[in-house]
Amino acid sequence: MLLSSNLLKVNSSSVLKLCSTTRIFQSNEPVIFIRRKLSGSRSPDKSNQGLGHTNEEAAEFSKIFGETKPDLNRSAKVQDLMRKGVEARNSAPKVIKDDLQKKSAIDRDIQKAIDQSRNSKDLDSTLTNLIAIGKLENISQGNDIDEPVELKLHDPLVEGHKFGLPELPIPPDANFKYREDTLVTQVTNLLMKDGKKGVAQRNMSFILNVLRTAPPPKFNPARPLIPGHPPAHHLSLDPIGYLTLAIDSVAPLLRIRSERGAAGGGAALSIPVPLRKRQRRRQAVMWIFDSVNKRTSRGSGRGTFAQRFADEVISIVEGKSSAWDKRLMVHKAGTTSRNNINFKRRK
Repeated sequence: MLLSSNLLKVNSSSVLKLCSTTRIFQSNEPVIFIRRKLSGSRSPDKSNQGLGHTNEEAAEFSKIFGETKPDLNRSAKVQDLMRKGVEARNSAPKVIKDDLQKKSAIDRDIQKAIDQSRNSKDLDSTLTNLIAIGKLENISQGNDIDEPVELKLHDPLVEGHKFGLPELPIPPDANFKYREDTLVTQVTNLLMKDGKKGVAQRNMSFILNVLRTAPPPKFNPARPLIPGHPPAHHLSLDPIGYLTLAIDSVAPLLRIRSERGAAGGGAALSIPVPLRKRQRRRQAVMWIFDSVNKRTSRGSGRGTFAQRFADEVISIVEGKSSAWDKRLMVHKAGTTSRNNINFKRRK
């Protein structure tokens, strides 16, 4: 009975194996999967799993000798590990030795340049020098050159401001009343008629849009603009600057005041009076209005006046406007009567 039971066990196991192999060979799977099924699940190769990270080995080494453990969250370079030990440096490959020698020479040169820049009194401590010194210190600390350098911009040695300082004192309603440029506000108020400021603002927006889309003007050397103006192809990029250039260029520097009876015998005396910036700009806009009213409209609609105003601004920059002649006449009259500038009215 025992023999028969053992035979049954052997036969049953062989039958199961044959059934499993026939199922495998009847399938359409690749040969490599069939081999895996026949051989069973093999354990993965653990030849590299026993080796730890460089910092982990250093941590175990420091644990044995009681030294401070390195930070396991940061990786360490082979060159940094070679710098610590003399024996490791001596037994290192030639490539690493050359790299260490180059870095040490660079560190010495950088430290020498930093010391010279700090000790020299004639060095101008500008922003460029501070950035260069910061980069040198960044390299000497072992960081990359391309890393951003943090500068203390509140340092008193750093001179200059990107957008300039505001005019003090700042009014309490500056964010409400002074949002636009001062010239734009002044011209808008001069464009206003019958208290309709919305219409004036719409015309001002139309004028700036025409100046922005207009082609570059052609300067006239006989009508010089204010010094320091941008080139012609840059004016359309800044329509407010375009308008400011035209008005400030044609604005007179003075006005002629007539003093009746000052010349004796009831004759009037012409006295030149200097004008402030706001007064000069107002007089220039008044001359532009006179020329605009004489222009003919090129179309119909509510934007014709703004179109004529923008055309007059362009003609001023090109030196074709009649406002230049009016400015020249005022300046000639002021030159003629310059002896009367110190005249005082008798009480």
